[in-house]
Amino acid sequence: KQWYQRRVREAVVSTQSTGILIKGTKVKPAASIILRGANDMYVDEMDRSVHDSLCAVKRVIESKKVVPGGGCVEAALSIYLENFATSLGSREQLAIAEFAQAMLVIPKTLVVNAAKDSTELVAKLRAFHNASQTIEAKKNFKWIGLDLEHGKCRDNKEAGVLEPEMSKVKSLKFATEAAITILRIDDMIKIYQPSKEDPNSYANAVAQGRL
Repeated sequence: KQWYQRRVREAVVSTQSTGILIKGTKVKPAASIILRGANDMYVDEMDRSVHDSLCAVKRVIESKKVVPGGGCVEAALSIYLENFATSLGSREQLAIAEFAQAMLVIPKTLVVNAAKDSTELVAKLRAFHNASQTIEAKKNFKWIGLDLEHGKCRDNKEAGVLEPEMSKVKSLKFATEAAITILRIDDMIKIYQPSKEDPNSYANAVAQGRL
């Protein structure tokens, strides 16, 4: 595709820089976002926010699937794994139960960062997801996540709080692989620094009865 340029001009973007503006093109495969702020710190923060937003959109386009956010997925997995663990009669039950408890770290951290009561909110979230997995009439509770602005649980699918499925799956996989790697370490080697204490010092001579 070729560019058809109707108007090209140099414009003053800020007091210290200028930019080239191209308008009226036939094909528009790209766009520029101009950020302006009071100082460099604000502009850098805006740049990071825009970059994170574009990366989230990119992940959604790549995976073509989204999941509800606000700790919804982690709470649902925790309840499912706990119920699954009780069906096992071996030592694997303990490992699965601990993994289920570890899944609650994410919703608890979200609540703590929002300065809310993590014990109460996470308990309510777990109750919703337990009902969604055990009671057929409450199956739509599977979309329930945290509303950290108002300190309550809500339907995050309806509220539009969504996350790319690819990012969620990868984060859980990487965290699990890291935990497995740590658990595989069954030995530790310590290298002690050689003592720099003088054996012929006055204190050692007294202690050994030489004086």
